[in-house]
Amino acid sequence: MTGFDRARIEAAVAEILAAIGEDPSRPGLTDTPSRVADAYAEFFSGVGVDARGQLGEPVALEDARAETVILRDIAFRSVCEHHLLPFLGVAHVAYLPGDAVIGLGRIPRVIETLSSRPQLQERLTEQIADTIEEGAQARGVLVVLDASHECVTTRGARQTRATTVTIAARGAFSDPASRAELIALIGGGLE
Repeated sequence: MTGFDRARIEAAVAEILAAIGEDPSRPGLTDTPSRVADAYAEFFSGVGVDARGQLGEPVALEDARAETVILRDIAFRSVCEHHLLPFLGVAHVAYLPGDAVIGLGRIPRVIETLSSRPQLQERLTEQIADTIEEGAQARGVLVVLDASHECVTTRGARQTRATTVTIAARGAFSDPASRAELIALIGGGLE
């Protein structure tokens, strides 16, 4: 991970602990700066990584164009850039291949890369759709994210059951009727 400065993170966490009135050297907190640095290395591993590289090489279709491919219930986690608190959810991705298909395991890799950086759910949804549309040369893409944000569930309004749903549609799936059909096929994750 380029640009990741572990020592600075550890120093910053120790400073935050001191700023809230804690003693960063007391038992129970001595390893906290190191643990937070480990977590941040994982949470932000997508910073500076080109998600299109996660798509690999598309596999050419021999005779005809494939119909819609839907991958549902892809678990993801990210960190909201406003409060640096996690948001967790599921992604549903549909794409209409052009002359080639991408490996199904590649889609979760794209989501993991894009979600592993400070994010907004709205932007993340758009970035996933753009990456798949451009990288796979898809004729249509629909991305639906349904996530629970700790900045809503654990602070402020404390709405523990609230989730946020965002949708991005590209190409053939920009048509409202096509989008509605796909959302119905995604089904259970949005009820």
